[in-house]
Amino acid sequence: MAKMVRRTCAFCSEGEAGSIMYIAEQQNIAAHQDCLLFSSGFVESEEYNPDNLDIRFDVESVLNELKRGKRLMCNFCRKKGATVGCEERACRRSYHYFCALCDDAAIETDEVNGVYRVFCPKHDPGNRTNHYDAANKRKRHALKSSTITEQMSTEETAEENRLRILKRKNSRHKVRIDFLRKCKQAGLLDDIFEEMLDTLHLAQEKLMDDNTSETEYEETVMSLFDCGLFENILTNIHSGTEEKIQELLESRKRLDHQIELLQDLKEVVLPPQETAASTSSTVSD
Repeated sequence: MAKMVRRTCAFCSEGEAGSIMYIAEQQNIAAHQDCLLFSSGFVESEEYNPDNLDIRFDVESVLNELKRGKRLMCNFCRKKGATVGCEERACRRSYHYFCALCDDAAIETDEVNGVYRVFCPKHDPGNRTNHYDAANKRKRHALKSSTITEQMSTEETAEENRLRILKRKNSRHKVRIDFLRKCKQAGLLDDIFEEMLDTLHLAQEKLMDDNTSETEYEETVMSLFDCGLFENILTNIHSGTEEKIQELLESRKRLDHQIELLQDLKEVVLPPQETAASTSSTVSD
């Protein structure tokens, strides 16, 4: 079976993350090592040998993963080809590998067990309270890049990374806020919200249409949840469910009581009404 050929970028410094490439000249394919390792549906060659990294990826497996990625939209750049999925089983977010880094996704690598995982910012194991099932951890034979090893080797480096990520997030938020303020000054807010409403109406039509393809349906649902607003609305609705249930139970109790009263009323036997003739006879006597 044809294998991808290992190459190193001539412009990257030695050991630089992302400098390792795998190429299939006949198929005109080139892929970063990390893009291959972190792709959710990718499986390394059974002939993998740590002493011979040139045979670790089958061309056919790479082509299959590329085909799978054509229908997956990136949560960060909104373009197709996002083969790197969040490891949280209930999460539908997918990325290109470098988009995951830009979105501050958590990258986990285990050199001993060859485990390569990505968690979206929402499901970062360092921030969440639930724990993923160890039995479902995806394992692959792969070497851990030296750069990631160095970054995670000490607590000091981890703290520096956390502060750097926080600073980058704050900077990105500030840019977005300033941009929206400029849109308001330019009188574009109405146009923006009209466009948002048009997009929501289109999404509603797709979800209501029985002829919508499964892929398009999934992409529409993912887009709605990814925007944040939709998820917040559903969260509010879900949080109010218990209150609504209690209201309906109280209403049912009142209806049951009213039904019981009506049943009792129905069983009451009224005395026969006296006729006018019998009444007159009584008076005469």
